[in-house]
This record gives sequence, structure tokens and C-alpha cells, in this order.
Amino acid sequence: MMNIQILTDRYPELAVCAEEIVKAYEIMLDCYRSGGKMLFCGNGGSAADSEHIVGELMKGFLLKRPPLQADRDAFDALFPEDADYFAANLQRGIPAISLVSQSAVQTAFNNDVAADMVFAQQVYGYARPGDLVMGITTTGNSKNVVNAMKVAKAMGLATVGLTGAKESKLSALCDMTIRVPKTETYQVQELHLPVYHWLCAALEDEIFADDEH
Repeated sequence: MMNIQILTDRYPELAVCAEEIVKAYEIMLDCYRSGGKMLFCGNGGSAADSEHIVGELMKGFLLKRPPLQADRDAFDALFPEDADYFAANLQRGIPAISLVSQSAVQTAFNNDVAADMVFAQQVYGYARPGDLVMGITTTGNSKNVVNAMKVAKAMGLATVGLTGAKESKLSALCDMTIRVPKTETYQVQELHLPVYHWLCAALEDEIFADDEH
């Protein structure tokens, strides 16, 4: 596992939640190893963070993540004219979905059913045993995120929260909540970014470092 001190040396104030960050990493790694996928949700800046996290997980972040040889062989067997191009330009991903980017689902559900249940609906529709849901909210009390976590818990999914310093509805629900030591919204968001960058880098290092060639 990538040393958490890499993060806390750069952001000393995050030392108070280092243990929670490592535990969240372990939960996320277990999800991947069990064949699960990760779902992310949040509002406003936290919606952008959901998108950002998925962008780092679904393609190379710090490593190139080349396709496995078995995949290269399959490309070569079926599409020999494209095999080298595919092998050079495809990267292995950590399966992840940002729930916030699906505007048609969201606007239809918000209008026709209930806006505070839209993420819950997506979790209910997408999730399968072994999956994980991460909710990002600076207060820990965003109703649509909390409802998504309640559905996730009822479905037996792994749950991770990323919040500010205060105890919250989310921290009472999640298997692990990372509570960064700020309460002002923009300051919480400023610390969320290095936390999830470390999580993405640590997952990538554990899963793909030995596969580079």
C-alpha cells in the first residue's frame, strides 16, 4: 500500500483523519478485488469531485495500466489490423460510475418523482452485491446523498463518506467516513481533493504497479 505519509507530509492537517483514509482505501480495494464497481455522488463542488474521482479511476492516473496479454491476444485474434493500436491506447480501469453526470435520468426523476431520491434511485438501479457507494458532502447531511446511502446500506453495499469535520447523518450511516478537519464549505473541498487523489493513486499502485511492462 502507498504510504499515507506521502499525503500527510504535504497536508499535515490531514494527519487527524489518516486512519480513516487508510480504512476507506481498504474498503475500496476489497470492492475491486471482489469484482465490484464504485458509485459516486455529491452536489455542486462535490458533484465535480465525483466526476474527478471517476476520471482518475477509469484510466491511467500515475501509471499507464496497459492491457493484459490475454486481452492483447484477443484483439490480435479478432481484429489483427487494429490490435497494436488497441494495445497502445487502451488502459485498464477500476470500474466506477459518477451518478451526477446522467442528466436525463436526473431531470426526469427530479421532475416526475422526488429530487431527494434521485441518487437513491440510481443506486437501486445500478448496484449489485459487492459494489461500493461513496457519498461526498461537505456537511455530511445532504438529503439526496444520505438517502442514497440508506438504500446502499439496505442493499448490503459497502459505503464510504467524505465530509467535513462535524458528526453528521452520513458519518452515522457509512462503514467509514473521512471527516477532514474543516467546516467551511470551500475549505472542506480544498482538503477533499488531496484525499481522493491519494485514494486513487494508492488503489492504482496496489492493483496495477506489478502489471506494467
